[in-house]
Amino acid sequence: MATTLSLTSRYALDLAQMGEGARRPGRGLSRTHLPNRAVAWQGVVVTDPVEPAQWLSLADVAERLQVPVNKVHQMVRDRALLAVRRDGALRVPAELVANRTVLKHLPGVLTLLYDAGYSDEEALRWLYRPDDSLPGTAAQALSGDGATEVKRRAQAVGF
Repeated sequence: MATTLSLTSRYALDLAQMGEGARRPGRGLSRTHLPNRAVAWQGVVVTDPVEPAQWLSLADVAERLQVPVNKVHQMVRDRALLAVRRDGALRVPAELVANRTVLKHLPGVLTLLYDAGYSDEEALRWLYRPDDSLPGTAAQALSGDGATEVKRRAQAVGF
């Protein structure tokens, strides 16, 4: 008979296997420092979401938006734009920058996710998790008619 571990005990087991270096001081157990693997949770296997097809450096974003690079840094600090570290540098998913603007509803959705306690990496995973009820992912739906539904779902995450 196979035993299933609760999500919390699974993280504790992973932490024990990784050693004390995995715990961040003052913040407790961090999911971002655990190995990427599928986790059994309530009988459903949760896998890592799809990554964006294309990444832009902050300089590329500045060029696309026709603003100085320090303005893009400010947008990231203000959490109006999502940037995560890839290959040692901050990168932005290309789909989140439409022509000369950031997607209209992105800052609001990011605010809802951050208020719910999501980190940048977790927000990225949420935006790029495949969803059969949306046209692709939440990030793809933000650029179309599904933006209202994405905002509703982001609001529901906080409860």
